[in-house]
Amino acid sequence: MKPPSAIKATEAPKRTGSRYPAPFNELCLNRTKHILGDQFGLGQFGVNYVVLEPGAWSSQRHWHEKEEEFIFVLEGEITLTDDAGDHLLKPGMCAGFQANNGNGHCLKNLTNMPAKYLEVGSRMANEKAIYSDIDMMVENSTGKFVYRKKDGTAY
Repeated sequence: MKPPSAIKATEAPKRTGSRYPAPFNELCLNRTKHILGDQFGLGQFGVNYVVLEPGAWSSQRHWHEKEEEFIFVLEGEITLTDDAGDHLLKPGMCAGFQANNGNGHCLKNLTNMPAKYLEVGSRMANEKAIYSDIDMMVENSTGKFVYRKKDGTAY
């Protein structure tokens, strides 16, 4: 079946919360991702329309070995936290993260209003992400995300 030419972003399938093991998932429970790229059969990069409710984080602070990420703020204010500290992002602002740079990053909604942004990331085989502030890493070698402690032991 041929993918559609256009859709309304909020009508795309959504994923709420986080795949992280507890208790690392708690800060991301009020995060909703509308999975856009899959609707068009995109395989080289993913695209998500993300809504962070007040107090929600996009993720734990992390960096990818092979994948690159880009975000564009649509609505609300988002605090980008990385190795250099906190950076306030407002609508029309964007940020990008190179692969394998070791600069752990995450987005936080520290306001009392929802924040919305577009998230674009490459889809690389045999990918690993490292979480800067917690004892966790994730590997994706078979299309399934496997979370482990940094020494490789399971949660």
